[in-house]
Amino acid sequence: MTSLSDIREEYEFLEPDDRYRLLIDLGRELEEMPAALKTDTTLVKGCSAAVWVYPVAPETGRLHFLADSNAAITKGIIALVLLAVQDRPAGVILSTDIEAELAPFDLKNQLSSNRTQGIPNMIALIRDTAARYA
Repeated sequence: MTSLSDIREEYEFLEPDDRYRLLIDLGRELEEMPAALKTDTTLVKGCSAAVWVYPVAPETGRLHFLADSNAAITKGIIALVLLAVQDRPAGVILSTDIEAELAPFDLKNQLSSNRTQGIPNMIALIRDTAARYA
């Protein structure tokens, strides 16, 4: 699996259009989320696009998230968020400063505000989930 720092290194050298393509490619690499899991319960509130996040807590104690969106760029943003937390123990996720991990991508200045407005809600949902399992 590609790390967030690997993506960041590549992202820094790209022009804006290529950054969009990178995000779209990241979104395409997300694990498929079954349609049955795309419900009102898994829908992230406050996103301009539809975004679903579903946590899986395997016996290993590490949280795994399935996620999807109906918008390609938004799906790429979700992929970035998940790279900061995917398959980590709940306690580690709680202690991870996800916003700081994403800060080098400067998403607020790279993308329109309607594409980034749901990011805090995605992060809150991930933290709430980790708190339940910690």
